[in-house]
Amino acid sequence: MSEPPKKRADAQRNTDALLQAAMTVFARDGVDAGVRQIAEEAGVGVGTVYRHFPQRSDLIIAVFRREVDACAEAAAVLAAEYPPGEALARWMQRFVDFISAKRGLAGALHSGNAAYAPLPDYFNARLRPAMRMLLSAAQAAGEVRPRADPDDLLTAVASLCGPRPGTDPEHPRRMVALLVDGLRSETTSSAGAQPPEAQPAGGVTGWAGTNPTCVTSDGELRKRVNG
Repeated sequence: MSEPPKKRADAQRNTDALLQAAMTVFARDGVDAGVRQIAEEAGVGVGTVYRHFPQRSDLIIAVFRREVDACAEAAAVLAAEYPPGEALARWMQRFVDFISAKRGLAGALHSGNAAYAPLPDYFNARLRPAMRMLLSAAQAAGEVRPRADPDDLLTAVASLCGPRPGTDPEHPRRMVALLVDGLRSETTSSAGAQPPEAQPAGGVTGWAGTNPTCVTSDGELRKRVNG
């Protein structure tokens, strides 16, 4: 007999709360933070954490995949709500959020643990098509330069979001806004178009930032995102 819908819904809410709490705690205290801290942040018992995620690596992988999925799914939402050029610009700012949030996971993801080996392919499979779709639409609409390359853009954003001591947290957003402005076609630029505000796009929930882990067309993007 299958689980009753209410029980399944409760279990999903617990899982969602745990993943959000873990992301918050990891960003604040690092991936070595205690399970009790995560449980308290989520408002559940320690046993609930272990029932859902027996190993710490299980929890870290689930958090990472959740963040990747949220960023990828935002592409279609933005494409439906905004003109192609603006949708691309807003998604690139969303990607900044992803990069920022992933820094809390960096210690584990760079540890060499074989459990994390599939994550680069997962990242590539989800986020490269999202960037490609948005960029192609903006190019077809004549809103960005036709020769811009999606993998180059992912690399550029990851590089611009690298940690720089002494810079304020909004610095990557401003740099990415300048990058977007440089992408605009001569027609769009001469018409006086302005880049959208360097802020997360509204309308999509669950956007927590991260330093992406592993994307690459082949090496360079992986290094940028993992750095």
